[in-house]
Amino acid sequence: MYPKPVAKKVTKSLCESHMHRYVEVQAADGYCYDGIVEHVDDEWLCLAVPGMADQMRAFGPFYPYRPRRFNRLVLPLAGLAAISLLPYYW
Repeated sequence: MYPKPVAKKVTKSLCESHMHRYVEVQAADGYCYDGIVEHVDDEWLCLAVPGMADQMRAFGPFYPYRPRRFNRLVLPLAGLAAISLLPYYW
């Protein structure tokens, strides 16, 4: 069974305390996401999630194309079950 979502106020304060840090977030449905906490409000958590750069697009019609290093992921606070800090190595 998946963990139950915690109260939004507690979740928001935890997310705010981890602002601009690399974290792992577990959703109530069991999925885990890792990324850097960008923004938190009363309803949503925004993560900057590391992404793979598509090398083939670099030589497409928009050359020189600069691929993104991070993609944005927006998750509802009500659907979070856990958040934890992860070590970040550059």
